[in-house]
Amino acid sequence: MLKEKVESLLNKALEENPSLFLVDFKMGGDNSIKVVLDGDQGISLQDCMDVSRAIEHNLDREEEDFSLEVTSAGATSPLLLPRQYNKNIGRKLQVKTSVGQFEGTLVETSTNSITLEWKAREPKPVGKGKVTVQKKQEIAFSDIQEAKVKLKF
Repeated sequence: MLKEKVESLLNKALEENPSLFLVDFKMGGDNSIKVVLDGDQGISLQDCMDVSRAIEHNLDREEEDFSLEVTSAGATSPLLLPRQYNKNIGRKLQVKTSVGQFEGTLVETSTNSITLEWKAREPKPVGKGKVTVQKKQEIAFSDIQEAKVKLKF
């Protein structure tokens, strides 16, 4: 009963701000509610507060005891939804697949895949030494086991 009410309030809050989207929603047996959000242009503390208020102010603590946590997908959290890749175009990603690991700049996303580019040093085709070559790899969403943004410090 409470879960359906929370889902309904959450969906209404997200409809009011279409650039935000749900990454994860969990509800514990002790009525602990955890909502993880992201946004097409990122997400602010104010966005999280607005969604939290939209849910909390429409629930009656006299009827149900609950705890509510509304957070953003962290910078080091794996990307879970195809929609999260769009805002990370131009950033360096580390992507694990069943055939190996790739690290490169996200240059493109489509409905089914992402495209990474990076530079690699390879032996020259003729003679000694190495040459820098531009590599490109398209990876289907279905092949991605884990993808994270590589942060620069």
